[in-house]
Amino acid sequence: MLETLHRIVKKVNRAPDLGEALTIIVEQVKQAIDADVCSVYLTDFKQRCHVLRATKGLRPEAVGKVSLPLHRGLIGLVCERAEPLNLDDATNHPHYLRVSATGETHYHGFLGAPIIQNRKVLGVLVVRQQEPRQFDDDEVTFLFTLAAQLAGAITHARASGELDSGHTTNGGADRFLRGRPSASGVAIGSVVVAYQQADLEAVPDRPVEDPEEEIAAFRAAVAKVEVELKRLQANLDKRLPAEDRALFDALLLMLGGDTLISQTIERIQQGEWVQTALHHTTEVHAKIFDDMEDVYLRERASDIRDLGRRILMHLQSDKPREVIYPEQTILVGEDVSATQLAEVPRERLAGIVSATGTGSSHVAILARGMGVPAVMGVKDLPVNRVEGREVIIDGYHGRVYLSPTGSVRNEYQRLAKEERELSRELDRLRGQPAEMTDGVKVPLYLNTGLVSEMSSLGIAESEGIGLYRTEFLFMARDRFPGETTQTAAYGKVLETFAPRPVTLRTLDIGGDKPLPYFPVEEPNPFLGWRGIRISLDHPEIFLTQIRAMLKAAIGTDNLQIMLPMISSVTEVDELLLLIQRAHDELEDEGAAVTMPKVGVMIEVPAAVYQIEEIARRVDFLSVGSNDLTQYLLAVDRNNPMVAELYNEMHPSVLRALVQIVKGAAVYNRPVSVCGEMAGDPLASVLLLGMGVDSLSMSAASLLKVKWVVRSFSRSRARHLLKAALRLEDAGKVRELMENAFEDMGLSGLVRPGK
Repeated sequence: MLETLHRIVKKVNRAPDLGEALTIIVEQVKQAIDADVCSVYLTDFKQRCHVLRATKGLRPEAVGKVSLPLHRGLIGLVCERAEPLNLDDATNHPHYLRVSATGETHYHGFLGAPIIQNRKVLGVLVVRQQEPRQFDDDEVTFLFTLAAQLAGAITHARASGELDSGHTTNGGADRFLRGRPSASGVAIGSVVVAYQQADLEAVPDRPVEDPEEEIAAFRAAVAKVEVELKRLQANLDKRLPAEDRALFDALLLMLGGDTLISQTIERIQQGEWVQTALHHTTEVHAKIFDDMEDVYLRERASDIRDLGRRILMHLQSDKPREVIYPEQTILVGEDVSATQLAEVPRERLAGIVSATGTGSSHVAILARGMGVPAVMGVKDLPVNRVEGREVIIDGYHGRVYLSPTGSVRNEYQRLAKEERELSRELDRLRGQPAEMTDGVKVPLYLNTGLVSEMSSLGIAESEGIGLYRTEFLFMARDRFPGETTQTAAYGKVLETFAPRPVTLRTLDIGGDKPLPYFPVEEPNPFLGWRGIRISLDHPEIFLTQIRAMLKAAIGTDNLQIMLPMISSVTEVDELLLLIQRAHDELEDEGAAVTMPKVGVMIEVPAAVYQIEEIARRVDFLSVGSNDLTQYLLAVDRNNPMVAELYNEMHPSVLRALVQIVKGAAVYNRPVSVCGEMAGDPLASVLLLGMGVDSLSMSAASLLKVKWVVRSFSRSRARHLLKAALRLEDAGKVRELMENAFEDMGLSGLVRPGK
């Protein structure tokens, strides 16, 4: 039966539309279970009924016409309970509802399985037998599994409007596919599907015939890809700030690094065919990133695979396909890459939708830099069936509307107009101080770390850098960068922002984000050997980095050092001693170094409960709200199964933040927030109400948050915080803040939930 299940699933996945998928299901299931009837009922939530949408064995003319009242009859009972129902004689059950129009009054055996998607019962897959029959456990499992498979096709049909004829499964405004909001904004346009031309997974294992010839072919392909990447990077010169364009530098570094190239050549020399060697080497490198807990670094695996595919395409002598991009192009794909994005003329690119990926994906970062809406991780996205279709994407809520109704289109056209007006309003804030209405100044800092060149907006509008992620300098190499290399890299950042402060976070690597040349394997890397734990166990790595930071700050004196993932005061004490040691050594060597301010990141709940002891030892505190929220709520926000549980406005998160600010105030230590919460206009007001001293965010959020700062007084923010702390649900907190923004005329900054 397992083989039959796989065969049916494959056929359903290849079906061009829901109607065909339902036909396959009812025909194949009836035959596989040897039942007399197989039918599918779908729930119409608007009309509050269960509609017969397909059948094999009942009267065909009843399809689309016969319906049962919501939660009535055995079909309604399966939906209400959300579990299978197996009866040898359905006519004796108290919930049995006699329906003569379908011709099923002569049937006794009944097995119904709910079709569930995201906790919602979309319908029922049911088989009937004329004689009394108790279906066995394997048959129940078989039907239940196929019902789950059918859920995706139904979700797409509801989103695309395929179910609009006759009965509908929902109202027009509710028909959408859900993904992860990754770049804010709304867009209306036509779909162009981006797909991979070369498939690394399809490459067979073959022996090499002429190693030297194949090595030469490999080097030639690499050279062509290098030229191609430089061309694509040049295309972005006027479209992106230098920081985001330099993501292509990382690809070129990977292409030019010894590891990827030399390991592929070594495999060829050891007897592997060039394409086989490329496949294996690419997977080895991508797997390192796949296993990382850090979402940004984990997403780099797709960049490596994209690089491998491009090399493979040239090895296979394929030429890039000719693509015509309409004026309002929505780029859609299973895994849209940065290089595919760069192929689209900027004036024609309206938005991006990807079936996989997160807000930390390479392409999502580029989208934010370009001001293009993006929705990533869209489950049930029928990529192969949307080419040329009209689509609306909502980058605020992660929604994708396929073939939208007129009313939905009109609503989003209005919202798009408001977006343009908002952009003009924000531009007028450039150069204005981030000062609350009662005169309280709120420094807004920049989060970065991709390269030493910063975006013009970030340089002009920020008060400095609140978080510089130094690990990217280590990730783009095949060995630890030396002291001289690190000094040069940090020096460029410090000089760019001098005399404004630059906070460099010390190296945050470990089992969840290992370096290719420093592998770490452990069963639970997220709670394992990482960050400052490695720094303490390998002081030579930490001391080299601190020496480089101190030397880089000579002449600028704007360095601040931040220690990540602190969980105890002992760690702080030991790290401070190492920093002092590096300083003293450099002084002994004659370097004119000064001792910078040193702070810690509060990301681990244990640090929250020792906040006063930690504050007494350091100069400042910075809250990493992303990790703190994940730890407090025990939720991986990048896991689609639980992502909806992640909410920075959860009352527990707010109370933890209040405790941090109060503890820091005991020793008069400033507190900054450098997670995504700081760049959220709604959340930023609550942070200001707590007494947070500064906020650090991406360049794209600076002007929006500045507008919020300039619209509220500290007392008004405190009042809203008090109201929020009385609430018991994150949704209620968000509703409170959305209403406050509406009252202040700031609703354009934050799209309220629908």
